[in-house]
Amino acid sequence: MTDRKRVFSGIQPTGDPHVGSLIGALSNWVRMQSEYDTIYCVVDLHAMTAPYDPADLRSKRADVAKMLLAAGIDPSRSLLYYQSEVPQHVELSWILGTLTGLGQLERMTQFKEKADKGGQNLGLLAYPVLQAADILIHRVHAVPVGNDQAQHLELTRDLAERFNSRFGEVFPVPERITPEIGARVMSLTDPTSKMSKSDPSSKSRILLTDGTDQIMKKVKSAVTDTGTEVGFDRANKPGISNLLEMFSFFSDRSIDDLVSEYRALGYGTFKIAVGEAVAEGLKPIRDAYEGMSDAEVGEVMASSAARARKMAERTMISVRERVGLA
Repeated sequence: MTDRKRVFSGIQPTGDPHVGSLIGALSNWVRMQSEYDTIYCVVDLHAMTAPYDPADLRSKRADVAKMLLAAGIDPSRSLLYYQSEVPQHVELSWILGTLTGLGQLERMTQFKEKADKGGQNLGLLAYPVLQAADILIHRVHAVPVGNDQAQHLELTRDLAERFNSRFGEVFPVPERITPEIGARVMSLTDPTSKMSKSDPSSKSRILLTDGTDQIMKKVKSAVTDTGTEVGFDRANKPGISNLLEMFSFFSDRSIDDLVSEYRALGYGTFKIAVGEAVAEGLKPIRDAYEGMSDAEVGEVMASSAARARKMAERTMISVRERVGLA
């Protein structure tokens, strides 16, 4: 690690990474490696707040780690580890939990949404405190988040300030980094909803492991809009606008340039071009993923976890001393 600003982000090992994950998060993670000291975490403890199969969790977390490496996370430039292998996350979470008001947690939008669906448990309620510990344990300076996680980052900032005020300065108050492009990729079957790995329809998303034929089929069947003219208008042409944003990302061309070329060619021709661009863009990731052994991934994760534990322990030495546990 260097003296550059430190950044942290995490991903849950639930479902399969898709194009929305790549455009909205992973591509930014890869880019940030050249500007920041980057710490990335497969947050397997967070995945336990909903019913799950242990064998599936074990498999999924290894799969997600492999995909992150295939997408360009470089272990020589970034820490990449499993959250559960750095127990200081949980230790700090307990301490921060003693500073967190119950009302704050009950007001969290995601908790209310999931609680309304009958998924209430202590882990779900305390999820944002563990998330704050994930960030603060490495004393990071910034966190890349979309709008759906902004409320959780605000709680993290609040807890950092509260701890520092009560016990003395230990934690930087992390800033928010908003992704520059593609922060919200929409479903192919419902372009008014975010692309999600939890959507019951497999046609709604393009997986990073999908082959060319699967990608072409999904793009060709993507819901579009009335009319035949290709144009960017999120309100009136959400389907075509969503495809244009994906096309722009994978072709490295501006949306205006793409609209100018495809405006009058019809949706069919446009969709074929989109599918080809996506397939070509995902091929290097898929090839790297398929060429990586489980042993290689395990070695990277174990090595990074050892380094992460040392970093986290340095923080906890300070924390324990400040709160009276040492």
